[in-house]
Amino acid sequence: MPKKDDDDIENPEFKEPFDKFIHEPSRLKIMAQLFVVESEDFIALKVQTGLTWGNLSSHIAKLEEKGFVNVKKEFKGKKPRSWASLTSKGRAAFEEYVRSMQGFLTEKAEKGKNK
Repeated sequence: MPKKDDDDIENPEFKEPFDKFIHEPSRLKIMAQLFVVESEDFIALKVQTGLTWGNLSSHIAKLEEKGFVNVKKEFKGKKPRSWASLTSKGRAAFEEYVRSMQGFLTEKAEKGKNK
């Protein structure tokens, strides 16, 4: 795979080493939290991620569009309750993101040691 370095900033063959869609901080928080649970209601997800209702809703919608998250809505009495869970595609994408990020950071750490 072609590497991007300081001498080759405009390399058209350069491929990002990790998924930038998942790497966005709010989506990364959501996916990381959903990765460790089977499903979670939006209230707990809001608390765990520290996101506002608007940001949480917006990023969940983007993750759902991409097929990474499934949203289930139900009523408990008259109160609506929404649950989110990772789809198998979302779980696989997050696992690949983690592998890619680990490889990227390991490579950078090794290069740093050799300076």
